[in-house]
Amino acid sequence: MAVEAARRCGTKSRDNAPLQALFFCSTTAPFVDRDVAVMLASAIDLPGSVETLNLGASLRAGTSGLINALLRTTGNTLLVASDARMTKAGSPQEMTYGDAAVAMLVGPAATGSLATVVAARRVGTDFVDHYRMSGADFDYALEERWIRDEFLLKIIPKTVAQVLSDAKVTAESVRHIVIPTSPATAKRLAQACGVPTARRDERVLTQCGDAGVALPLLMLADALEAAEPEEFILAVGIGQGVDVILLRAETGVRTASKDLTRALAASHEEPSYVRYLAHRGLLDVDFGMRAERDQRTAHSVAFRKRSVLNAFTGGRCGSCGTVQFPQSRVCVNPECRQTDTQSPHRLADSQGRIKSFTEDWQAYAARPPYVYGNVEFAEGGNLLMEFTDIEPGSIKVNDAVRFVYRIKDEDRARGFRRYFWKATAT
Repeated sequence: MAVEAARRCGTKSRDNAPLQALFFCSTTAPFVDRDVAVMLASAIDLPGSVETLNLGASLRAGTSGLINALLRTTGNTLLVASDARMTKAGSPQEMTYGDAAVAMLVGPAATGSLATVVAARRVGTDFVDHYRMSGADFDYALEERWIRDEFLLKIIPKTVAQVLSDAKVTAESVRHIVIPTSPATAKRLAQACGVPTARRDERVLTQCGDAGVALPLLMLADALEAAEPEEFILAVGIGQGVDVILLRAETGVRTASKDLTRALAASHEEPSYVRYLAHRGLLDVDFGMRAERDQRTAHSVAFRKRSVLNAFTGGRCGSCGTVQFPQSRVCVNPECRQTDTQSPHRLADSQGRIKSFTEDWQAYAARPPYVYGNVEFAEGGNLLMEFTDIEPGSIKVNDAVRFVYRIKDEDRARGFRRYFWKATAT
């Protein structure tokens, strides 16, 4: 999810300011001890010189990352927040949690910016509203009324008043407010903050769910889609304290892309509860003998081929222009066959078409059938690769495809997960 969000956001501002940092925010990163921000940077083909930072341990990580990015005085920061929290079957959290990622490009004010920051404050307090111990799979949540009355209604209005005072902005001037809580609690908080008529987002919660660290930034994206230039937006982050950020919408909101609206509209319902539980690892399913093969990763090869595997980089011949995957010393064009003429060529952002495919109902797949086939890249070159997000019978030869970053396989014996690129319908 984080890779897809970062790709859609892009790394270039309208004034082409350089990207200097990437912040990854999550409470559910796939590795506890591995630099996931570096993994993300590698997948979107950023140079190793880009600063990377991981933020977690609190649902405020997304808004705290945003404030940290805003404090940088030069260059752009790509901020990515992503969470996929586990829930017990039948729990209240199962009904309200959702998985999502959001990316924002933050930097000095530039022509076409969506918004500028007017003021911000951070307040930390060790109030436990929920927690997840190290090694635990699920959150433990306290009673909602206790959280609202003893924590939220006491700290948020006070901090909001301080931010508005810092900015010399009246509460009546706030047109949009982002509060990542239930609609009923958000209404109470808006009243307590003196902005009862400010627009509050509910569609993210109702259509996506509580997406953890990504939730306040998703709601902020919704507010930016709805805002008009010069309108004030108040954004709140909650988690062992609060972050409050006051923004002013700029002219860029008039021409901003509606990525959030499109993402919510493109949702696909999973009708099988058993399949959902199996995919989340909450149900021990017998996938048969074909699922027992060893998935050990050759880490030495993976490191040497990291640009190929992570960034989906092939080669383009400088002599004849032929594109191939993977890159090699000798051009595959039989009429060229030149040696050492290839330069790296990223294929992740290319388009392709299906030359052939197979729906294999005998091979192991977590969601049968296992679909794979020969894909021809738009600029030339072919690759036999897996397909994903494909329903049986939904594709045909010559269909257009794009490429997405997905889990390749799981080495359960050694507790390691590999990722690679797969083809999906456009």
